[in-house]
Amino acid sequence: MSRGFVKEGDQEETPMVPPRAFLPPGVVNYVTPLGMDLLMQERQEILDERDAIDTGGQETDARVMRNFLNAKLELLENRIKIAKVTEHKNNGEVAFGSVVSLRMNGDEMQLQITGVDEANAAQGKIPFTSPMAKGLFGHRVGDVFDITIPTGLKTIKILKIE
Repeated sequence: MSRGFVKEGDQEETPMVPPRAFLPPGVVNYVTPLGMDLLMQERQEILDERDAIDTGGQETDARVMRNFLNAKLELLENRIKIAKVTEHKNNGEVAFGSVVSLRMNGDEMQLQITGVDEANAAQGKIPFTSPMAKGLFGHRVGDVFDITIPTGLKTIKILKIE
């Protein structure tokens, strides 16, 4: 049917769903045990929100919100489906899940290498796919080395690995 015969009030906006954190194609979706718990918690929150939708006489708005939540849930379910929970094994080297205390160009900081969905720069959690994480992998306490990251060349000294 031609769009000319559709009433203006019958047209619904297609909800824009923000993409999940970037995971390069073909890369295993490693997650920490906490990261998997957070994904499952997020899933439950979306389900609860979807179940709590009250039309309040606005069926179109409720339908748009359900569509939005269903699309968000689908992206999350796909991410959970490919998740590989990985425990940190402290063998003395920086690896996935490590909490690393380091000195970078004179500033001390602590970073944890996590899955892409768990990463949060404000909390010192960086994704394993980041240039910083890749540059830290395999190093041991006391190592001093240079890493090139988007902000430039940085000199790193590993102080502690947990």
